[in-house]
Amino acid sequence: MLALERRNLILERVHTDGKVIVSQLSKEFEVSEETIRRDLEKLEEEGHVTKSYGGAVENEKNNIELPFNVRKAANPEGKKRIAELVLSEVEEGDHILLDASTTAVFIARELKCLEHLTVITNSIENMVELSDVKGWDIYSTGGSLNGNTMALLGTKAAEGILSYNADKAFFSCKALSMVKGLTDGNQEIANIKRIFPEAAGTVYLAVDHTKFDSVAFSGICGFERIDVVITDLRPSEEWLRFFAENEVRCVYPPD
Repeated sequence: MLALERRNLILERVHTDGKVIVSQLSKEFEVSEETIRRDLEKLEEEGHVTKSYGGAVENEKNNIELPFNVRKAANPEGKKRIAELVLSEVEEGDHILLDASTTAVFIARELKCLEHLTVITNSIENMVELSDVKGWDIYSTGGSLNGNTMALLGTKAAEGILSYNADKAFFSCKALSMVKGLTDGNQEIANIKRIFPEAAGTVYLAVDHTKFDSVAFSGICGFERIDVVITDLRPSEEWLRFFAENEVRCVYPPD
């Protein structure tokens, strides 16, 4: 196994469990504890983790976007539930915007049962996922490629999004707060997501339960720009009241 592959797997574990232990990783990957310590040092230098005695914990103040494959592996069951709920919100012939989040890839996969849609996206992964679909119109926003997130970003991407008038926009975020609104860990990504509400008639935030009650580095928008929140678990009563007060419809799986 290559060192980079091993570090990505370690990072995936940190992202899922919040921490890792050197001795356990050493046995799992069949390498020395010193090798694992060097891996953790590298991840700490990159800003992903904070080393602790005998292991490392996730750097909660990290504003570096995790590799796409690491984020995609986080809570796949929740993202699939969200995608199933999105399917009931989309109609044949709709023009939809999909962002470059990992949740959007699950949505794209779920929507493939429909016969015709027009999809505009700044995601390379979405375009690959939909490349075998017949009868759809798929449009790229253009822009500069961020290989870590598989997203098209920058001025050209923003202009591409604003050149369309979609029926519905679906996007996610890294964190959700009643006070700070929607936030993301990367300013360039947040700048693109901030534009989504301007290019669609109905704006959907597709976000799993792990994102609630947290704040990330860069602001996206407040709830006044969101029409519908789709999530994988029933939110707390406090959040449901908050959504109702802000005229945001909340969709979640039945108990």
